[in-house]
Amino acid sequence: MKLDQPQRDIYNVTRLNREVRTILETGFPLIWLEGELSNLACPASGHWYFSLKDDHAQVRCAMFRTRNRLLRFVPRNGLQVIARAKVGLYEPRGEFQLVIEHLEEAGEGALRQQFEQLKNKLNAQGLFAANIKKPLPHIPKRIGVITSPTGAAIHDVLTTLKRRFAALEIVIYPVSVQGKTAAVDIAKMIRVADKRNECDVLLLTRGGGSLEDLWSFNDEGVAQAIFNCTIPLISAIGHDIDFTIADFVADVRAATPTAAAELVSPDTKHWSQQCTHLQKRLLQLIKTTINQKQTHVEQLAKNIVHPSYYIEETSQRLDELLYRLQNRIKAQITTEKLQIRNLQTRCQSQNPKYKIHLYSQQTLQLFQKLKAAQTHQLDILTQRFIRNTSTLEAVSPLATLNRGYAYVSPVNSSAIIKDIAQIKTGDELVTTVAKGKFSSTVTKKWIKG
Repeated sequence: MKLDQPQRDIYNVTRLNREVRTILETGFPLIWLEGELSNLACPASGHWYFSLKDDHAQVRCAMFRTRNRLLRFVPRNGLQVIARAKVGLYEPRGEFQLVIEHLEEAGEGALRQQFEQLKNKLNAQGLFAANIKKPLPHIPKRIGVITSPTGAAIHDVLTTLKRRFAALEIVIYPVSVQGKTAAVDIAKMIRVADKRNECDVLLLTRGGGSLEDLWSFNDEGVAQAIFNCTIPLISAIGHDIDFTIADFVADVRAATPTAAAELVSPDTKHWSQQCTHLQKRLLQLIKTTINQKQTHVEQLAKNIVHPSYYIEETSQRLDELLYRLQNRIKAQITTEKLQIRNLQTRCQSQNPKYKIHLYSQQTLQLFQKLKAAQTHQLDILTQRFIRNTSTLEAVSPLATLNRGYAYVSPVNSSAIIKDIAQIKTGDELVTTVAKGKFSSTVTKKWIKG
């Protein structure tokens, strides 16, 4: 009986290289590797191909354009470097290789470690805090530049400032930016510029270089001087990929000296355009205002009236008011008179004199009635008397009356008036004649002389 052969898993080369590559890439993290550059090739694609070797071995390396353009030095064969790389395999040729992500000269390793330690220390002390950063002036009148007076940075700064806003005043604080005493000089000059307080903003700058070249700006003394500076300070150290401790402590970090100069200075062209725009707006506003005022003046001119019109109108109004006032006064006087009359009437009705007069009239009327009654009664009595005495007439002394004589006596008295002095005007008298009596009132009397 023949046993079945186990089925074999047969790889092809592509599959093998791919799986080996996967194992290498996943089995190794990013590694740091030190070695000597050799076999450096720089084709037109911009990618770099080289080997890293030591005394006993070498390994093929590739560094692609997107990574190598960030380097701050020019690589060359024989240069000792430190690389950060991914372990991999180039599948088409089955070659073991490293893909380099970062490359630096071997001497930078210790400096990089010192840089990170100082950075962490100052960060813990609060020197990098965002809330203490000072704002830059909108339009500075004077700019202070702390840099080497002979370096490329000052040339870039001055050229840029002249191009953008030539009217700015610039004060240069010269310092050495590289060397053993550079850090001390930089810190001292920052304090001097702050003490003199003659600038609105300070610009600390220098050109690019290696980590060693820029090391003066990674000094703790420089960091403290920047932190204690009361004037806003911009750091522009090296190029865009260069970072120093001064960049973290400064109020603003610029990628390059030119960028710092652009950041701190207004753009003449922009301001000129703004001024032109504002000038046009101002002129338009002035024209609009003038037109509005002119229209308003024209309207006022149409509505304006000669003062004589107002005088005449006012005079007429015064006459009208005077007439109304006079009528009002007359009406008021009439009302007051009527009220006075009513009051007089009321007062008169309550006046004792009026009441006396009234009672006098009533008394007179009663008296007249009484008199009439008396007269009537007297007449009755007289007739009775005549009848009673008619029989005695022949022998009565009154018989003489028949001969035309009469006698007069007061109404209320039987006394005979013998003398004119016994009567007075207004007295009522009874005159007795032969056949009767009659009453009279004395209206006038004559005294015989």
